[in-house]
Amino acid sequence: MDKNGTMTIDWNEWRDYHLLHPAENIPEIILYWKHSTIFDVGENLIVPDEFTVEEKQTGMWWRHLVAGGGAGAVSRTCTAPLDRLKVLMQVHASRNNNMSILGGFTTMIREGGFRSLWRGNGINVIKIAPESAIKFMAYEQIKRLIGSDQETLGIRERLVAGSLAGVIAQSSIYPMEVLKTRMALRKTGQYNGMLDCGKKILLKEGMAAFYKGYVPNMLGIIPYAGIDLAVYETLKNAWLNRYATSSADPGVFVLLACGTISSTCGQLASYPLALVRTRMQAEASVEGAPQATMSKLFKHIIKTEGAFGLYRGLAPNFMKVIPAVSISYVVYENLKLTLGVTSR
Repeated sequence: MDKNGTMTIDWNEWRDYHLLHPAENIPEIILYWKHSTIFDVGENLIVPDEFTVEEKQTGMWWRHLVAGGGAGAVSRTCTAPLDRLKVLMQVHASRNNNMSILGGFTTMIREGGFRSLWRGNGINVIKIAPESAIKFMAYEQIKRLIGSDQETLGIRERLVAGSLAGVIAQSSIYPMEVLKTRMALRKTGQYNGMLDCGKKILLKEGMAAFYKGYVPNMLGIIPYAGIDLAVYETLKNAWLNRYATSSADPGVFVLLACGTISSTCGQLASYPLALVRTRMQAEASVEGAPQATMSKLFKHIIKTEGAFGLYRGLAPNFMKVIPAVSISYVVYENLKLTLGVTSR
């Protein structure tokens, strides 16, 4: 507190300490306010977390990533039925086919039994590891190219570096995204697993089929990552400035609330692009579907269904946010203990 070295603490020093500490303690904030590593809502488009110099030197960073990957796998598996319902509603729901949540679940179970609720989950879990690893490595390299030697980047720099890292990671694993959509939409007996699905798509439609919907997917990264980061940082800074008197640790409920709100806002902003991406990925699997470009598909949806048509499947998508965030946090904390991740 004693900034001027007089061995006494005046009112201004006492006030500044409690207003600014630990909001200025960057390593402590980085330590307690992990976001993308902890929370997994099924879309890995969030700007990667920063890690302290100590975490990088001691090797704790990779343990955090492993714990986050395991938490994401459990979270996605638990919320897979809602995710599959969202995909079905995005592709099949319309004014003439107003699919409800209960009706969607009933249709899935009637067509393929209870296990069919998890179609597409296998590939959705498998892609976590390569996507997270590529994204983290790309983010660190882009930070060096930006020329920052600081422990943490500013919000603008983080958004640029995180978005570019997201583009690189998504470009690398995008064929798995197409496989996930096709597996979620498949009928009973249509494919004998992921490899068979990939083989049939390649033989019937060619390599280009694995990059259908690529453009709207890449465009969706910027609003998703940008709004998620802006909302999360705003909530974080508001809490730090108001309540962080002795520690930057926000506690479970504050962290969950901030993660849930920011993820919801990010998804809401990028949802129309996600819907168009999914429809383009599913084109060949739907009988009589037009092979439209992104702009033509947007115009077709607005003309036939109105602006509401761009938000088909939003309800199950939002329904899975709170359980996904909660499950991933609990699993992450338990895996942290198993892997020996220390708090300091």
